[in-house]
Amino acid sequence: MKLFSSVNDVTDINALVAEALKLKQNPYANQDLGKNKTLGLVFLNPSLRTRMSTQKAALNLGMNVMVLNMDKEGWALELQDGAIMNGTSVEHIREAAAVLGQYVDIIGVRSFPGLKNRAEDYNEEVFNKFVKYCGVPVVSLESATRHPLQSLADLVTIEELKTRPRPKVVLTWAPHIKPLPQAVPNSFAEWMCKADVDFTIAHPKGYELNTDFTQGATITHNQDEALAGADFIYVKNWSAYEPYGKVLPGNEDWMLTNEKLGITDNAKVMHCLPVRRNLELSDEILDGPNAIVVHEAGNRVWAAQAVLKQMLESI
Repeated sequence: MKLFSSVNDVTDINALVAEALKLKQNPYANQDLGKNKTLGLVFLNPSLRTRMSTQKAALNLGMNVMVLNMDKEGWALELQDGAIMNGTSVEHIREAAAVLGQYVDIIGVRSFPGLKNRAEDYNEEVFNKFVKYCGVPVVSLESATRHPLQSLADLVTIEELKTRPRPKVVLTWAPHIKPLPQAVPNSFAEWMCKADVDFTIAHPKGYELNTDFTQGATITHNQDEALAGADFIYVKNWSAYEPYGKVLPGNEDWMLTNEKLGITDNAKVMHCLPVRRNLELSDEILDGPNAIVVHEAGNRVWAAQAVLKQMLESI
């Protein structure tokens, strides 16, 4: 594997999930694989789980890890080819990415969308130019439109905890106070549509995701209808795709509560974190027996380790 940016970069999803669960049972079995290899993690946006879990995964494989908070520690990047750099940008991404590729064997890149210009965000300019110019394998630590390491960990969690062969999985929109990217719901939908699950997306009218990510999903505006008989509920806010990046008024009643949980099949509740308590998810859910958000976050290590292992095997 030379690139991990979406589910489309995975040749066998079931095998990758199985590899992650195998690594969870024996984390240090492949330490020789990463000996004298270096992972560079480039963050243009904040991170807790992605940063720590990917570092831990690399260390488990015997790798060295270097972290660059480019938004705080690096030079302001110029992205446009042919630009006359007489403004605030100091370094072109062509040189920055190429130089980083001289220092590391694998690069991870995290860059969020601006939520102002849909075409620019969905073009994935920052991530794609790192891929183009760095010259080494690249893993997405979340991009403008996808978060594949999170989605792989989510699928690992579902596979690990499911109680029937083909569980019902529901992605439900949740309220928030500000516009959030569509990356996590896009990615989760994309992975679930390729997994062996019964997948439903529930959201208020106006929060439709790009159909490129939802082919094969059942989509409804009725949350109760979606939750009925669910085995797993993935709670996540996202802003509108059209009008892009907007928060639409109302819909505060979409927050998941124990009352709503009662119509499910004792569903396990998931969230990528961080989560705003009593806005996106109630205390009673997060502190109750059905929440598996911490377990899910723990599986971020094994998802990252499975991906890095395949990348190391390709070097």
